[in-house]
Amino acid sequence: QVQLMESGGGLVQTGDSQRLSCIGSEGTFSSYVMGWFRQAPGKEREFVAAISKSADTTYYADSVKGRCTISRDNAKNTVYLRMNNLKPEDTAVYYCAARRGIITRTQGLYNYWGQGTQVTVSS
Repeated sequence: QVQLMESGGGLVQTGDSQRLSCIGSEGTFSSYVMGWFRQAPGKEREFVAAISKSADTTYYADSVKGRCTISRDNAKNTVYLRMNNLKPEDTAVYYCAARRGIITRTQGLYNYWGQGTQVTVSS
């Protein structure tokens, strides 16, 4: 069972960039598909991005496509989410998640979740 811990959140200005990191506890990190999700105040948690085990496939939500890049370093057991041109509507708690199956946008199919990191974008 992998344990996940996010970092890199904080308060930023509109238009800024930020990189979130998520480190996994398990040595078989490369056997997990990784995803990023977010939950804004008063809203349901939503998909942001996902990356396959070998990083050859990535998925993005339409709301972040072109502004976000998901990547991973399996040697460091870490997945990243780089966000550019941040907007106030990107304000949310960002969660990373893992699953052993194929890459998917469906959050209910992810088995392991981190505690989240808060990103606040001021206007």
